[in-house]
Amino acid sequence: MSSSAQAAEKIIGYQRVDRGIDSARAKPFVKWAGGKRQLLPELLSRIPTSFNRFFEPMIGGGALFFELTPSYAMIADVSEELVNAYVMIKENVEELIDHLGRHEHSEEYFYRIRNVDRSESYRRWSNIERASRLLYLNKTCYNGLYRENSKGEFNTPFGNYKNPKILNADNLRACSRVLQTTAICYGSFENILLDAIEGDFVYFDPPYVPLSTSSSFTAYTKSGFNEAVQLELAEVCRGLDEKGVRFMLSNSYTPFVLETYKDFFMEEVQAQRAINSKGEKRGKISEVIVRNYK
Repeated sequence: MSSSAQAAEKIIGYQRVDRGIDSARAKPFVKWAGGKRQLLPELLSRIPTSFNRFFEPMIGGGALFFELTPSYAMIADVSEELVNAYVMIKENVEELIDHLGRHEHSEEYFYRIRNVDRSESYRRWSNIERASRLLYLNKTCYNGLYRENSKGEFNTPFGNYKNPKILNADNLRACSRVLQTTAICYGSFENILLDAIEGDFVYFDPPYVPLSTSSSFTAYTKSGFNEAVQLELAEVCRGLDEKGVRFMLSNSYTPFVLETYKDFFMEEVQAQRAINSKGEKRGKISEVIVRNYK
């Protein structure tokens, strides 16, 4: 990490740093499984009073990141398509906006765009085309759920919405401005141990431990996020704690999670389930927020 990054201005509490965003407040540009918009008040009330740099190595939709608009941040994800979209919004938002405006809204067109990753031609698509495809599919697929099969192919069906808002140019520009002082990385959460130092703050939002055997969704990419990976994450948290790095983690309120993080400070909170195939299962559920500080 460069010396200039390490000397980044401290973030006091969780006050937003608007940095010329005017009245347009950046919001997540994708709907993502496990998104934290509903949990934001609980997370914000537990942010450290001050910290140097902000890290979110499982960025997803980035609800907390966009709410904080930190002066300096590093974000990452294991979804190559998602990371590419963040980079394109940061570096070439106007071209992305132009390309998004060309999409059609029909079931036939949706499946043609969705299934292109099954062909060799997809390898020749530009980064802008790939980012545009991801945002289009996210706004038009069923329930806004990004999901890959074992081959890494997008496999969520058509959403059958009447008039989805495929393009929100103002929000994309606001997101781009926030991302200008953000390092964007493709990779696993383990890398955080190499980058974060004492005084930094890390937020983890992993795929949640299933509440039951019928709750099988644990990851949106082909790599998966099973119990063994959950334990690896807990070890990373212990490593951060030993380095003097503060972390906060959210997960489902289950015996496994409670046992795994028993050495840290844990609180039960209520959160709204945003993505479920059945409407009656989108009510409030118990989640746990884990911290190595009070």
